Amino acid sequence: MTTVFLSDIHVSDQHPEISEHLKEFLLEEGSRADKIFVLGDLFEYWLGDDDPNASFAKIKNLLKKLTDKNISIFFIHGNRDFLIGESFAEETGFHILHDPHVIDLYGKKVLISHGDIFCTDDKEYQLFRNQTRDLAWKESILSESLSFREEFAKKARLESSKHTSSKKNEIMDVNKDEIIKMYEKYNVDIIIHGHTHRPAIHDIFFNGRNCQRIVLGDWYEQGSILRCDEAGFDLIQLDRKC
Repeated sequence: MTTVFLSDIHVSDQHPEISEHLKEFLLEEGSRADKIFVLGDLFEYWLGDDDPNASFAKIKNLLKKLTDKNISIFFIHGNRDFLIGESFAEETGFHILHDPHVIDLYGKKVLISHGDIFCTDDKEYQLFRNQTRDLAWKESILSESLSFREEFAKKARLESSKHTSSKKNEIMDVNKDEIIKMYEKYNVDIIIHGHTHRPAIHDIFFNGRNCQRIVLGDWYEQGSILRCDEAGFDLIQLDRKC
């Protein structure tokens, strides 16, 4: 039995090589897994389940092929694809989870998350996050035309780029005190997340506890995945053939 975690793939028409890389992964590594967890930002942007984008449709078809083979795929919204909804889930056969979410990983309780919820030092970003996760706001934006949503997404990406370029790296990383709170609140010793694009395994010691925080990388350059089985786990950078 194998479980695979990935995050921050950022599929888009602007980066066709990422789509090809993901296709290779899903057809090879993905097809051998029992479970796959996608921890947000599968797409660079998601305008709504009614978006007819052909490139995105190909990814949906690949996901459906895996779930048709009884491979379980779970998804947590990221800060780029928070408008993915139940229609998409039904078309692909995957399951949308709340953020954060506790799972049983080979007998161990593990907290999984996109990861942006831990970046509490970035107050401005947290305001944006709270807005885009609000159900009433989602319903309002999805009631607008596709062209309106496309323009909104362009502006949001531009603002995000300006925001990240003007912030210190420490502010955009996780808050260590927030991480400790999560270990205590959910009574877990392992947290797995993405968002920061800083793949690493952090050993954390507090109150006599030995904990770990595993961070997944992005797919712009890294192609990072976490492969787990009963023997343990490996944080891996995939070979890029494309």
